[in-house]
Amino acid sequence: MTSELNLIPVIDLLKGQVVRAVRGDRQAYRPIVSALCGSSDPVTVARILCDHCAARQLYVADLDALQGGATQIAVLVDLLQALPEIELWLDAGLADASAGEALRSRLAPFASRIVFVFGSESLRSRAALERCFAPAAATSDGAGADEIRAALSLDRRDGQRLDAAGCWDAVDLWPQRLIVMTLERVGSGAGPDLETLQEVRRLAPRAMVIGAGGIRSQDDLARAAAAGADAWLVASALHDKQLPRMRR
Repeated sequence: MTSELNLIPVIDLLKGQVVRAVRGDRQAYRPIVSALCGSSDPVTVARILCDHCAARQLYVADLDALQGGATQIAVLVDLLQALPEIELWLDAGLADASAGEALRSRLAPFASRIVFVFGSESLRSRAALERCFAPAAATSDGAGADEIRAALSLDRRDGQRLDAAGCWDAVDLWPQRLIVMTLERVGSGAGPDLETLQEVRRLAPRAMVIGAGGIRSQDDLARAAAAGADAWLVASALHDKQLPRMRR
């Protein structure tokens, strides 16, 4: 039933520990209490989640960086070293392409295995958006946007777009990897936001569209696949053992 939908497990990192997301309210996040993992250690949690999902990707939200602090480089390196077969999708509050370049340089030995996530809540301006995702965008060393392996997260909370850069309306600048992030559904058990995902799928029929937030069951996953999702970011449903172990 879920074979058409790729599950991407998520870990939210805060001060070196995995925390539980609660409706996108980062002040309420606490170290994870998990029926599946029994630990808040990032490497331990990541290994168990990826194994449970038979996942080839892991999404990491660096909450320190997202809240204006330093990126947790040491933890990210530990994860990349411990999980050599995993592609890591990294959201670290990147404000523009230069920030992405700087972070890529700090993680240079692993850059080919990282997809850098630019969130609409973090991008500083329309100009920053254009440089990140316009077809002609290039880094200082000549690499184009596709070579950076980037994704755009279209973020919203309680029906409001988190979007100073105007990402939601700049369909012509959207890359091939799109995340539909409905923050109030994250860790809520309220069900996935399929209406918004369907609208993004309509506007970007050839993109890889990844949903985030609200998954409670295999039935939700089937509905998400039918709505046009290629993948879904999942955490709480895994920790609460609401989704069975997947087989490769």
